[in-house]
Amino acid sequence: MKKYVCEFLGTFILVLMGCGSAVLAGSYIGVVGVALAFGLSIVAIAYSVGRISGGHVNPAVSLAMLINGKITVKDFCGYVVAQIAGAFAGSGILSLIVSMTELKNVGLGANGFGEASAVGLTMAGAIVVEIIATCIFVLTILGVTHNEKLSSKAGLVIGLVLTLVHIVCIPLTGTSVNPARSLAPAVILGGEALSQGWVFIVGPLVGAAIAGVIWKFLAKNEEEI
Repeated sequence: MKKYVCEFLGTFILVLMGCGSAVLAGSYIGVVGVALAFGLSIVAIAYSVGRISGGHVNPAVSLAMLINGKITVKDFCGYVVAQIAGAFAGSGILSLIVSMTELKNVGLGANGFGEASAVGLTMAGAIVVEIIATCIFVLTILGVTHNEKLSSKAGLVIGLVLTLVHIVCIPLTGTSVNPARSLAPAVILGGEALSQGWVFIVGPLVGAAIAGVIWKFLAKNEEEI
């Protein structure tokens, strides 16, 4: 149960701090600032609650871990439920904070394409971007957590790569790479955000599955060598 509580708390922190930076301070800190907020959130999570649960805080990461036999089906289901619940809690608190300001139509950090994309990225483009970005991010996680020598630095490495992914992808889709992080704001906002939400669930899960299969192949070959 402690693992699930940690996944709830971790995802809550990620959504509240990451999306909160975009909603409440995005106009002041810009793309790099928001990217750093997401990355630093992961660092904080990794070195706190992540020590108990592994700090997945992302159904895509949990899927890749399941593919590679790092977690059981039971834990995968428990993690995903906890992550989604944490994301809704984070988005709910963020929505409450926004309601007490003069900000209007700020979007709660929801992802989007077309008119909801800063560069007008198409739906197909958004799917491709999310698949590639998630694959890179999850491959990094699998690699750095596999190496015991790097385990103490894993949180920092993962946070830096998430920052990189956000710097590149914020203008394109707002950057998801995390179905839970995308689902909660979309449901709370409804409308266009909700109608486009499936892209930011399917894309990251496909990207994570590809990363999981690639890493399983690489790890198997490493053992043979």
